Amino acid sequence: MKQLHQLFNLAASKGASDIHLKAGKPAIFRKDGALVTHPSMAPMSNEAILQFLREQIPPEQVSELKKTGSIDFAFEALGGLRIRAHAYINRGMISLAIRVITSMRLDCESLYLPAVVSKMTQAKRGIILVTGATGSGKSTTVAAMLESINASRSAHVVTIEDPIEYVFEDHRSIFSQREIGQDVESFASALRAALRQDPDVILVGEIRDMETAKTALHAAETGHLVISTLHTTDVVETVQRITAMFPGSEREMTRRIFSNALVGLVSQRLVARCDTTGRVPAVEILVGNESVREVLRDPNRLFEVRDLIENGGTTYGMQSFDQSLMSHFEAGRISYDEAMKQSTNPADFALQVSGIRGT
Repeated sequence: MKQLHQLFNLAASKGASDIHLKAGKPAIFRKDGALVTHPSMAPMSNEAILQFLREQIPPEQVSELKKTGSIDFAFEALGGLRIRAHAYINRGMISLAIRVITSMRLDCESLYLPAVVSKMTQAKRGIILVTGATGSGKSTTVAAMLESINASRSAHVVTIEDPIEYVFEDHRSIFSQREIGQDVESFASALRAALRQDPDVILVGEIRDMETAKTALHAAETGHLVISTLHTTDVVETVQRITAMFPGSEREMTRRIFSNALVGLVSQRLVARCDTTGRVPAVEILVGNESVREVLRDPNRLFEVRDLIENGGTTYGMQSFDQSLMSHFEAGRISYDEAMKQSTNPADFALQVSGIRGT
């Protein structure tokens, strides 16, 4: 399927983040959040897509697709391009949602992530959560954080992913990368095993259930730095989601353990740039300190988190989404209209801009 591999590389060269393939339909690229039909390749038949899958994945996964209706996998395309894919049955036909993974070395500064994000990775123990909606750049941010560790300190980093996306080369740190379904059965079992592999840092691709959350928190408590992701939209929802995974009788204890172990929460959205093509992350950051821990232990005080974030910039490097948007706007990276569209409190944002312009 040389034709498909050429399509993957074409998407990468045009800056597309995703490709959608449906039997009998032209390929569709997603670039800067928008979907664009790409008609250069003739539509593929269902049989051709199935043959492509057979070339990339073992027979057991093909059987799983037919049985369950969907599978996740990753592979290396011709030319060394890394691809993550989700195959699913759509009205009896196979469709593919393909993520093109950048091959460039990632770092927090080039991604316009605040310096505190890289600083978090120097913690020797605790938990860091990167959150956001699907397609908000969580995996890229996590990869940049691991590259920061790789460049700055000696550590054994164990990653548990479904599937493996970025492939890391050993520099100052060494990496052991394990894929769900291929190297290990589940996140929870892989995480339990990781604790016996002499890790310093553990990446859990996603916290999906109570067992994984409990083991991750235990690892964070017992001297490991745990980095993971959640599909939540902001800091407050993240705290609520973690505790909601546990039965009522365990939630108070979970809040205490989580608050004590927290290094930081990074929630992000991708925002369209105006100075060039592409997008830039608007990032909300909560840093674990004693004031934050006190608030997180009490579910009735979660509303106070917003003030702690907005007032914690100078000392701790915290920031709200709107403060992040303001930083990008003042630097000329995003337009006023885009900032207003993405703002949590548009009226307050407009007042701040008016004050800056007036000054």
